[in-house]
Amino acid sequence: QVQLVESGGGLVQAGDSLRLACVVSGRTPAVMSMGWFRQAPGKEREFVSGITGSEGFRSSTGYRDSVKDRFTISRDKDKNTVYLQMNELKPEDTAVYYCAAAPGYTTNRSMRDWRLYQYWGQGTQVTVSS
Repeated sequence: QVQLVESGGGLVQAGDSLRLACVVSGRTPAVMSMGWFRQAPGKEREFVSGITGSEGFRSSTGYRDSVKDRFTISRDKDKNTVYLQMNELKPEDTAVYYCAAAPGYTTNRSMRDWRLYQYWGQGTQVTVSS
């Protein structure tokens, strides 16, 4: 079983930054794609960012349009951690953010589908005040 533990959420003001972290543990496959999703009250879960699995150095990333110029996803394999750097936060970014893992490879298109991911973290609350 794969376990994902998220951290880094909090209450910030518009324009501030947060760095979310997702620590992956357990019996992890050699190749694993990672994604960040979020869900606001009364709204559906939506894709935020993802990074494709790779056995080599190179991997690709994807973002929803509303965050692509503000958020950055990265991965530190030595620390088994995936990060989401969120800059210039807006009130519309307020949501519970979930880290998710999909064993194997993904594409920039498929990583956006939450149904692809088998493992999920507990979520971390991000609240942005105006």
